[in-house]
Amino acid sequence: MIQSMTGFGKHVIQLPSKKITVELKSLNSKNLDLNARMPSAYREKELELRKVIASSLVRGKVDFGLYIENTGDSTSAQVNEVTVKQYMKQLQSIAEGESIQLLEMALRMPDAMKTEKEDIDEAEYSSIKEALVKALQEINTFRSEEGSVLESDFKLRVSKLTSLLEEVKTIDPDRQATIREKLEKAVADLTADVDANRFEQELIYYLEKYDITEEKVRLKNHLEYFTKTLSSSDSNGKKLGFICQEIGREINTIGSKANYAPMQQIVVQMKDELEKIKEQMLNVL
Repeated sequence: MIQSMTGFGKHVIQLPSKKITVELKSLNSKNLDLNARMPSAYREKELELRKVIASSLVRGKVDFGLYIENTGDSTSAQVNEVTVKQYMKQLQSIAEGESIQLLEMALRMPDAMKTEKEDIDEAEYSSIKEALVKALQEINTFRSEEGSVLESDFKLRVSKLTSLLEEVKTIDPDRQATIREKLEKAVADLTADVDANRFEQELIYYLEKYDITEEKVRLKNHLEYFTKTLSSSDSNGKKLGFICQEIGREINTIGSKANYAPMQQIVVQMKDELEKIKEQMLNVL
């Protein structure tokens, strides 16, 4: 079953004094392109968290956000009393003012607040990893649901291509007869005498040049292989993309050999259906 590279996952864990939120968003990309946003205190754990995400999502442009909100009374930021008092004293010497006004001004000065670096709490980090696993499960469920929609669309497009191929097979005898008739008429219009045996040989040569039997067989095989790969247990967008290239090659060859308006019209419809598959294929994992 195929998966989409588009997805969203979010999980929230409430601790006694903190609220932990993990968000994951992904779009299509040729490889894994991971952008991480997290508190500076957890930067040393970024590589480990990236590995967890990479092992689960494999491909896509992924935005990972870790947000930690203090819901208790404790805070790591404190007023730097010594520095603030020095600022207030200097301000008092420059201009008259009430203490509360001087304090407001002093608190805006550099180093008025100090933040002590906290050691990572292992229990809190364990909760973060738990939230990440849950968010990954959500985004993968989202990707699978999107992939199911894409799979249905692909099957519909392949079914249309198969029907169009049957139309090509149906009108191919008329096409060959029309080409033969055109060549015979062209020779009949010549004033010079034409050797009948040589003409027949040349006619066979040109008809072989316009023969599309091999292309019809290969196109049928490619369409069947695409459907088989689509139903496999893993999601392989790159492989399906390569099969699309082969399908397109056979359609183009049929179009170049057709030399027959009704068949060329069918080829245009086939190209249109294949283009719709290719557009959606960019989003397949």
